[in-house]
Amino acid sequence: MTGPSDWTSEGSTRGVAVKPLLYLDVDGPLNPYAAPLFEQPLDGFTVIEVPYEPGPLRVWLDPRHGARLLALEYELCWGTSWMAKANEWIAPVLGLPELPYVDFSQVLFQERPDGVHWKTPILVEHAAGRPFAWVDDELGPEDEAFVAAHHPGAALLHYVSPLKGLRDEDFAVLAAFATTLTSPALPPPQEPEEPQEPDGY
Repeated sequence: MTGPSDWTSEGSTRGVAVKPLLYLDVDGPLNPYAAPLFEQPLDGFTVIEVPYEPGPLRVWLDPRHGARLLALEYELCWGTSWMAKANEWIAPVLGLPELPYVDFSQVLFQERPDGVHWKTPILVEHAAGRPFAWVDDELGPEDEAFVAAHHPGAALLHYVSPLKGLRDEDFAVLAAFATTLTSPALPPPQEPEEPQEPDGY
């Protein structure tokens, strides 16, 4: 999917203020695949099995994450190797609507010699200068440097541990970043004063 073509650097699209983007990775932030789930299941999580070769994938998801993500001041977008399948398998469990997704099919899992994650250039292109946050478990300083050099808007690259997935502190960071992008409200327009008749008439 291409970036929003009508985004302007003033923070509006065709004169209407828009929210920053939030790119969501699945494995790590939403599916804490590295947690010792079988010994001590994470509270509130549910498990689904997704058909995959050579065997089904077991994915742990917290249905409460959907409402918390929707409550953030962002436009949500899948930034995951699951791509369209995130809407098929992940969104229904979290209670999310069908979301747009970034198409990584041309670069999927292709390592770069400079250490930049294969997602990073595509996400920068997709954002097209629009402020964004990105949650992922595979972020590094090379990605921070690439975004700083190639993305003119504000950006937050937030690492989420695959041992824990999204936690309260992560939602707090995302909410705080969105707040920094909110312009202070303009004061309401003042009503013009009625002209007063001079004294003595």
